[in-house]
Amino acid sequence: MFKASLSRSALITLLVGLLVVCVVIIGTLMFKTNLSAKSFNNEQVGGPIELVSTRGDFSLTDLGEHQVAVVTFGYTYCPDVCPMNQAVKKQALLELTEEERERVVPLMVSVDPERDSLERLQEYTAFFGESFIGATGTQQQLEELADRYGVIWRRVEAENSAMGYTIDHSASLYLVNREGDIIQQVLYSSSSEELVSALKAFFNG
Repeated sequence: MFKASLSRSALITLLVGLLVVCVVIIGTLMFKTNLSAKSFNNEQVGGPIELVSTRGDFSLTDLGEHQVAVVTFGYTYCPDVCPMNQAVKKQALLELTEEERERVVPLMVSVDPERDSLERLQEYTAFFGESFIGATGTQQQLEELADRYGVIWRRVEAENSAMGYTIDHSASLYLVNREGDIIQQVLYSSSSEELVSALKAFFNG
């Protein structure tokens, strides 16, 4: 009788544990999706991007007349969204012709200036390709820039983690020209299809 009761108790505990895990996973995914959706709905002014970068001082005005920057916001310690975004950029570039690739500038803006030095950004972006640029700035610069581009981000303390903290942030990709106009916003995806489509539309526009 005791063994049967213990078995039922263990089963209930296991089911509750699985339910909690599912709720956490679903909640995390919904939060990331909501961030992208809110970013998509926010008023986006766009405008200049002038930051220190792995290529020296970066400015959108340095782009050629027929070039476009694919801009994402994130940080190098990001465990999932940021490496996926860079991988999507890399895959999209592979699907373009050589002439088209020369018109694309992949840019990652780090919202973690405390940890993301230019040296670290250089090492991180180089993994995805020679054309990738990493940029960052002061807290004030990043907040002002993120506000203009409708980017939502927040620091989350992680006391029990060696990282100390993580950063929740919008995951969209922005196609931006040299004038700072947002040509198109592409929602976060593990597929390069939407990004390639947006780039092709820009080339053919």
